Amino acid sequence: MYLFFIVLSVGSISTGGVLRALSPETGSTSVAVMGRQLYEEMRLDQWVCFDAFMQGLRGSEKIDRKNKDILTLIDFSKPSTAERMVVLDIRQKRILYTSLVSHGKNSGGNYATSFSNENGSHKSSLGFYLTENTYQGRNGYSLILNGLEKGINDLAKQRAIVIHGASYSDPSVAASSGRLGRSFGCPALPVSVSKPIINTIKNGTLLFIYANDKNYLTQSSILSTQQENDIFHEKSYRKVL
Repeated sequence: MYLFFIVLSVGSISTGGVLRALSPETGSTSVAVMGRQLYEEMRLDQWVCFDAFMQGLRGSEKIDRKNKDILTLIDFSKPSTAERMVVLDIRQKRILYTSLVSHGKNSGGNYATSFSNENGSHKSSLGFYLTENTYQGRNGYSLILNGLEKGINDLAKQRAIVIHGASYSDPSVAASSGRLGRSFGCPALPVSVSKPIINTIKNGTLLFIYANDKNYLTQSSILSTQQENDIFHEKSYRKVL
């Protein structure tokens, strides 16, 4: 069952505090250790993997945006039956929401394993997005997403990839069918939590959609360098133990 507005706080930091600590100048060992400490302190392992968190955090350091406190992560290495979306307040080191989230119908069954930026593919797209404004559409209250990565997700608007609520994303569907229903590529949420989550992350916050996908890392203009790949990957942390 998804959790609604988790007030899980473990202290606070300045908005740039963690990001400065995770800058490349500190070295990959320090970055990996500090990132792991924050990941464990916020108890994120039950929702997103360490790589998803580190890649999202590193991208948040690079991408200028209106609201730098809120970071949303979706971990498509996890099944649709798991709460694989988490909304974080980085400044307060707090988990605001966790939720189930559907993937595109042609990305896979219970797991999303195939991704596309092509119109009509009905697949999910990975990478970084900035949230924009909301609107009332055929899927109800919806949030426009601006894909930031050329060739990876920059056709999100053209494809009408938005965050919205959907009955097929309800936990009862997962319980009865063994997986959530699937979208045409949108990250679709349970209707009961879609509006409060959308209202929290709208208007200039960062969304990162992760999968264990080597093609994404080699193509991403934000995360593609070998140094950053080494920093982000969990094996970098293990090497220092």
